Amino acid sequence: MFKDLIEKLFTPSPDKIFKKLQPLINNINSHEERLKSLDNDTLFNQTVIFRKRLSEGESLNDILPEAFATVREVSNRILKMRHFDVQLMGGYVLHSGKISEMKTGEGKTLVATLPMYLNAIEGKGAHLVTVNDYLARRDASWMAPVYLALGLSVGIIQSDASKQAVWDDKENFTIKLIDISRKQAYACDITYGTNNEFGFDYLRDNMKYDLSEYVQRELHYAIVDEVDSILIDEARTPLIISGPTNNTTDSYYAVNNVVRLLQPETHYTIDEKRKSADLTDEGINFVEAGLKIGNLYDIQNVDTLHFVNNALKAHAVFKLDVDYVVQNGEVVIVDEFTGRLMPGRRYSDGLHQALEAKEEVQVQNENQTYASITFQNYFRMYEKLSGMTGTALTEANEFKSIYGLEVVPVPTHRKVNRIDRPDVIYRTAQEKYEAIVKIIGELHKKGQPVLVGTISIEKSELLSHMLQKAKIKHEVLNAKNHEREAEIVAHAGKIGAVTIATNMAGRGTDIKLGEGVQELGGLFILGTERHESRRIDNQLRGRSGRQGDNGESRFYLSTEDDLLRKFGAEKLSKIMSTLGLQHGEEIESSLISKTIESAQKKVEAFHFEMRKHLLEYDNVANAQRKVVYSLRSQILQGSDIDDIIKEYANDVISALLEDFITPQNPNYEEAEKIFERIFGIKTDLSQADAKHLDIAKKELAGQFEAKFQERKQEFKDHFEDFSKYILINTLDNRWKQHLLHMDHLRDSVGLRGYGQKDPLIEYKREAYTLFIEMMDKINRETVELIMKVQIQMQTPEEAAAENARRLKQLQAENKKQLKEKRSLEKETNKKTATVKRNAPKIGRNDPCPCGSGKKYKNCHGVQG
Repeated sequence: MFKDLIEKLFTPSPDKIFKKLQPLINNINSHEERLKSLDNDTLFNQTVIFRKRLSEGESLNDILPEAFATVREVSNRILKMRHFDVQLMGGYVLHSGKISEMKTGEGKTLVATLPMYLNAIEGKGAHLVTVNDYLARRDASWMAPVYLALGLSVGIIQSDASKQAVWDDKENFTIKLIDISRKQAYACDITYGTNNEFGFDYLRDNMKYDLSEYVQRELHYAIVDEVDSILIDEARTPLIISGPTNNTTDSYYAVNNVVRLLQPETHYTIDEKRKSADLTDEGINFVEAGLKIGNLYDIQNVDTLHFVNNALKAHAVFKLDVDYVVQNGEVVIVDEFTGRLMPGRRYSDGLHQALEAKEEVQVQNENQTYASITFQNYFRMYEKLSGMTGTALTEANEFKSIYGLEVVPVPTHRKVNRIDRPDVIYRTAQEKYEAIVKIIGELHKKGQPVLVGTISIEKSELLSHMLQKAKIKHEVLNAKNHEREAEIVAHAGKIGAVTIATNMAGRGTDIKLGEGVQELGGLFILGTERHESRRIDNQLRGRSGRQGDNGESRFYLSTEDDLLRKFGAEKLSKIMSTLGLQHGEEIESSLISKTIESAQKKVEAFHFEMRKHLLEYDNVANAQRKVVYSLRSQILQGSDIDDIIKEYANDVISALLEDFITPQNPNYEEAEKIFERIFGIKTDLSQADAKHLDIAKKELAGQFEAKFQERKQEFKDHFEDFSKYILINTLDNRWKQHLLHMDHLRDSVGLRGYGQKDPLIEYKREAYTLFIEMMDKINRETVELIMKVQIQMQTPEEAAAENARRLKQLQAENKKQLKEKRSLEKETNKKTATVKRNAPKIGRNDPCPCGSGKKYKNCHGVQG
């Protein structure tokens, strides 16, 4: 309570923000008449003038008033949308590197054009980050005419392709999207995309072997749309690029056959708050008998225990059509905050495989982490970061402490006319749903459109079935039919419309009211359950009453709802029973509303601690990641290859001398053998003094230098490429192994708490030791390979023969693939299976492997 009071006292009100920024708004408005008098060509040429002023020493803040006024005038001419004064304020907040909290319906998409244009003028790139591909494509296409008219390029990053917005009809200001490469999309002045794609592209870049193949530039400026969703809700899940391990999948099937027979309460208990399940003593005995093992918790059964825990979690905690769906024989995760499918994303640590075994689809190999990063650490790499959302103030403390971002509430253009009714609560879920169907029927008969919010696909389909029985025409918007999203949303505000939606309709969805709807009371928002986060509920409410429209909202709850059941609904249920409520009777009380809000605050605080905990651990990995990626980039640049190798060699020399030439027990013979094996150097260390190793180090460094120069002469012009290959491969292989060790350390370090030790401190200490060991191994392996590996140089005749052999193999493989593909297409109408190629794929624009020097498409590729 005290914390809430402090936050209210120190959070600036929208009215105060308005007064503070009014002089700036007046300055921007003072340019309007002059810009209105300009013809299109002169107006659109302002970018050239702004860039010239910047090159002459002016700052972005110096040109801000005129730049904002220019964008507003261009938008007014092309889109017929003129920025309101409060939208100019929102734009300034975003340019200042803060979070702009603007109520839903206040036109955040249009607001973003102001700071995006201003920060893109410098030519360093400006990114607008959205929560899904649909919004990235929609917003970019909508605002692109403004940017294109002002001479800026617009790229769009999508999960399946990259696009660029270009003029279709410049006279009428219409655009079209064309396919481009990912690198070209990032090279555009302004790039729209999703948080996942931006993050994964960063990781993928740092796994490439040529800097020219990197797609991202330096991270200059970003606006994160729905910033609370991306930087708060999704921050608990790190981005991970992984690859298959050699572990067999048989164990998942075997364990699943036993665990699926377990009975709740008898064999296991569930902790819904923490989303976990634990075996009872009877359950342990049942599993041990079913798997024919002695003690499940014996050290030799640690892997089996891991399989059992994941299988139990899959069966007891994770639910079909709530946490995931099964599509085309695959388990696909459903985002709990947006309600959208997340194809390509998999649960880690074997949980996804356990779900596949549960649903009796093919179990994929367990994966090993190759690269990972959290959203917290990715977005903190931007030189300037800002965000916008309608719901940020409840998380202002977290934004400030983790990201250094201040939340600024921006005034609304028009007064919010939506009526938010108090929650009503029923004793059982059945009574609640019966009441919901009844109220929907009344509203539908009246003609008032209704948007019904549900928390899962399962609940949306249950309610849809009940409405079908009641013969009420409706649409369902969930992750299973997301292809029709735009069509369903377009009709959701029309007279008589009934739309059931998961959280998909909660963010970025602009529902336009049809003719006559205002008089009927506007869009009615009907929530069927409270979400764990207040922000998600507020986002749903915000679909109604936008820009001064009429609207109404109300949540219908029961004591059997997930949130209430987890947080003491037993007492609430007893109170309702004591009141003697009859079937179907409801109760409406401010006390109940406060109890629900208190439960939501508890959950939010719990999740904040989880995110903070994740960040504390990831900060350790992040520091190591920066060192490795920086070294990797330095190697790929190729300018200091010799210096890097010599530094590695000096480190190895020092480490070996300190290990073997000790005052107590010097082992000269073993040291000499190792130096000969690693460096190819024969040396006599019998005179080395353990107290004065500097002399020996200097002599060995000199011998290495001579040997190193000999190696360079052997390879001649190929030495740099050869060295880079060795350096990068050794670094990458050791880094992947290090990440695996870090995963194991993370899993095991929690047990140190039982020994009165802080797990985080233990993790930091051991992670540092692991990192030093990794770097030592990289140094030694790299030097040994560079000094000892022999490469057989081919003669021109041998090279031509090898190219001919590869070409023949490639053409045979292509014919085989084509034959298999046609055969599959005839056999089934289902999705064609992927045919794995054994030979390397040659792109149409790659050099032909025959050695002719022509592109493959102009040479032997014609025959393919």
